Amino acid sequence: MATVELRFSAQPEHVRTARLVAAAVARRAGVDEAVLDEVRLAVGEACSRAVGLHRSHGITAPVSVVLTEEEKAFSIEVGDAVPEPGSAPATPGARGGSDEIEGDGEDEMGLAVISGLVDDVEVRSGADGGTIRMSWSTALAGVRS
Repeated sequence: MATVELRFSAQPEHVRTARLVAAAVARRAGVDEAVLDEVRLAVGEACSRAVGLHRSHGITAPVSVVLTEEEKAFSIEVGDAVPEPGSAPATPGARGGSDEIEGDGEDEMGLAVISGLVDDVEVRSGADGGTIRMSWSTALAGVRS
């Protein structure tokens, strides 16, 4: 199982780099060429969401992206460091206030776009932050069975 880890400061200009790295690693992992645009778009949405959460909540920790080549699938986890509402925040004042309410509609739209682009998606959040895990079947899945 090959893994690539990427961490970047929560700046919008770094999202493009994450998309390019994800597409290159997905191609190497055997994801079908026709699906690579979906990988790029989904990673862009997930990273943009994480960057937006970090910036709106004053989080200075980096956004993390973990790309994993598994036996029959390729997965990407995009993590943010923004604690779930109601949990003990890692940074005082990290969540809460009107920013959270204003961003809900945009957040739901981004997650809807991601779920339309990805074979399998899982969204988790907790006291240490949130993770969007996305996975796609690889072209080699049928060959390796």
